[in-house]
Amino acid sequence: MTKYFTNNFSVTNLHKKPSVKSEIVTQMIYGDSFSISKRSKKWLKIKIKEDNYKGYIKNKKYSNFLRPTHKVNTLKAKIFRSPYKIKKKEISFGSKIKVTDNNSNFFKFKNGWIKKDDVKPISYREKDFFNKINSFKNIRYKWGGKSFKGIDCSALIQIFLNFNNKFCPRDAKDQVKYFKKNIKLRNIRKNDIIYWKGHVAVALSRKKLIHAYGPMKKTVIMDINQTIERIKRTAKLKVIGIKRL
Repeated sequence: MTKYFTNNFSVTNLHKKPSVKSEIVTQMIYGDSFSISKRSKKWLKIKIKEDNYKGYIKNKKYSNFLRPTHKVNTLKAKIFRSPYKIKKKEISFGSKIKVTDNNSNFFKFKNGWIKKDDVKPISYREKDFFNKINSFKNIRYKWGGKSFKGIDCSALIQIFLNFNNKFCPRDAKDQVKYFKKNIKLRNIRKNDIIYWKGHVAVALSRKKLIHAYGPMKKTVIMDINQTIERIKRTAKLKVIGIKRL
């Protein structure tokens, strides 16, 4: 039986190789779980439970597996040392916690207290999967990032589907294969997902999209047709798929 551990840090970088100089291929946010396949003094080779992504994390004091009861439903949630006494920490949208106590306004979990208004029960699902995606507008682009501190294009899709208890591969190249329902551009509507080779965006309407866009170094809302033309002109890439969930 696989033994799992839980990431109890706001963000943990997953490297391609066991070196801080190695590429950060993804991150774990608070509450993500993982199994360990290899240990050294400084590094752990792991597989993330949520998406099966493999890589190396620093060998730190992670928690034994905690089955979450709630998840963060705001861009970032403050952690309190005790109710109303703030720690200097925040955890990102989609982070998962196991509640152990509560009072009228706060839940207690392993790392402190969190406002009840900042979380939802783990089983909660939005009717609109991308309901809060605009909260990431202007968040900086970061290759491999998955949080309010920095995010990349495919993580922006994954964190919202994961929040709604729906599996989503980490990388755009795998997402475009995983989602089966194809849509033509002329029929595009809100929440359809647009894929290029190595890039992805979400339609906010028939005319607008949002994406974590490397060339602009942040998450931006843009015109769909203008974005398609811009990427075709600057990166020589055409749309390879439009998917509907």
